[in-house]
Amino acid sequence: MTVSLLSTSESTALRGASFTYDAVGSVSEAAEAAAPEGFERVSRSQTLGRHDFAAAATDLLTWRVHERAGLRVSASEIPLVAGTVTVMRLGIGPASVSIPCRVVAVVDEARRRGFSYGTLPGHPESGEEQFVLEQRADGRIDFTITAFSRPATVLARLAGPAGRAGQRFMTQRYLDALDRL
Repeated sequence: MTVSLLSTSESTALRGASFTYDAVGSVSEAAEAAAPEGFERVSRSQTLGRHDFAAAATDLLTWRVHERAGLRVSASEIPLVAGTVTVMRLGIGPASVSIPCRVVAVVDEARRRGFSYGTLPGHPESGEEQFVLEQRADGRIDFTITAFSRPATVLARLAGPAGRAGQRFMTQRYLDALDRL
């Protein structure tokens, strides 16, 4: 699989769409605090086996982590920037799930790189997710994913605990993906 570019019309439509939640840009606050009311918070971190921080950041910011985790990714910009829109797909053909998002923030510091995106209409969940790499003084790299979400579609609500288990499964796939690239 390769990451592809969205068409201009798809990009324009997604940029004009409203987020499906009110607390836009607050996932980084949720890293230390509770999620907004009515949302569930998830935060997972893993130390990577690789030590090539710049290359790991490139893999993250060019959607390769999402691709390697099993999603088909189309984005308005590669590498991503604040405001980039994406449609990821999970599954095959007509049975696949569409996952539209917009990048709300980019972390670009000497020893920290990453981004967060928020959900757009059509996403099965409503909320925000952040992906951050942090290089320690000894060279090791921590990869942390923090999110808050709640079901946004009838199908997601019906999935109940199985839907939450699916989210935990995908979070682990993201965490593992950087060491497989």
